[in-house]
Amino acid sequence: MKRIVILGAGESGTGAAVLAKVKGFDVFVSDFGKIAEEHKTVLSKYAIPFEEGQHTESLILNADEVVKSPGIPLKAPIIKKLMENNIPFIDELELAARYTNATKICITGSNGKTTTTLLIYHILQSAGLNVGLGGNVGKSFALQVAENNFDYYVLEISSFQLDGMFDFKAEIAILTNITPDHLDRYDYKMDNYVNSKMRILQNQTEKDVFIYCLDDEETMKALKNRNLKQQCLPFGIDNNPNGDGAKIEDNQLIITIKDNKMSIFLEQLALQGKHNRYNSMAAALSAMAVNIRDEKIRKSLSDFKNIPHRLEYVTTIYDIDFINDSKATNVNSTWYALESMHKPVIWIAGGTDKGNDYSLLTKLVRNKVKVLICLGIDNKKLRSAFADHVEYIYEVHNMKDAISAAISVANKGDAVLLSPCCASFDLFKNYEDRGDQFKQAINEL
Repeated sequence: MKRIVILGAGESGTGAAVLAKVKGFDVFVSDFGKIAEEHKTVLSKYAIPFEEGQHTESLILNADEVVKSPGIPLKAPIIKKLMENNIPFIDELELAARYTNATKICITGSNGKTTTTLLIYHILQSAGLNVGLGGNVGKSFALQVAENNFDYYVLEISSFQLDGMFDFKAEIAILTNITPDHLDRYDYKMDNYVNSKMRILQNQTEKDVFIYCLDDEETMKALKNRNLKQQCLPFGIDNNPNGDGAKIEDNQLIITIKDNKMSIFLEQLALQGKHNRYNSMAAALSAMAVNIRDEKIRKSLSDFKNIPHRLEYVTTIYDIDFINDSKATNVNSTWYALESMHKPVIWIAGGTDKGNDYSLLTKLVRNKVKVLICLGIDNKKLRSAFADHVEYIYEVHNMKDAISAAISVANKGDAVLLSPCCASFDLFKNYEDRGDQFKQAINEL
């Protein structure tokens, strides 16, 4: 019996373990940290042996194949041991794809991928298709393959997950954009990160679809030397596609694939702001590519509710707006947030720096930000980047102090924007925890 070892017992690892067990493999799960009770319950239900707080090499290095959590870096000691012993390791999505014939709509990119993923899922679900949601959002793809029988999957895929995928194929691949992110994981080399994102195209044939942004410089540079045989559906605002694709004209978003053409007025879109026009274009193209009727697409684009922590309007107090954009963990995400603001901004930023180049924000910060509140353990880089561009800079080390500082300096008609530009792990469990603490601190005012 083939032995599969799962490293990491989070959502994806637990799902991979269940699928491997259902398919008749000898399965063992090892997590170097603590396993959540909900995941232990699932593993116990399927009688899958596991360990936590350690990696026992004798129980791991006898594997025929390992399914690795995307969060475990290649530099981790246990991964080095796998490589030394020539034991192949893959991602959960690679495993799951072996056992489904469903159409996979796969979204990757530095920014916008979660919103685009959820919007596509909303359109397909509203159209009555039998569809699952997985990858970085929703339930584990592998668990759904084990327990359900969906005809379509909408999958948000990170570069870390793409790195562990080899035979996997996206029937519809969407690349929202490529901007510097996670460079610490890629030896601070942009080319390495770009190549990782381009894996979304691997194994595609002329029957498959690739949706991408004409306005994104890194994407267009990366595609220049690639022979694309799949059906290409570009979208752009500054650059219009020649033929099939999506564009903006006469204050309308226009989608064209072959003989099918649909449009929707920009003011009817549920998601406003330039960045969300891109997300709506990508989602509409993918929906049209799976033959959803125009009126269904139009309705879904107009009634979609956005995700928490992404330009999430929280409340207005004393005529001051509070916006939670905690999911903005890189410079480009924050660029989009600042670009969408039309009021003077009290900007709360900071956290674990991932090799950020803050110079991309200089012009927007100079024009829109009146106060910068640095929220993090080490704010030196952030302070020095904007010392000459913002009149007032404050430094705080918890969310309550950040909100207190914001209230003390804000005037009527201002907006307090949490858009950190950085990872959350210095002061918070994750970006959700950071956003939740932001909302809680506001509710306590």
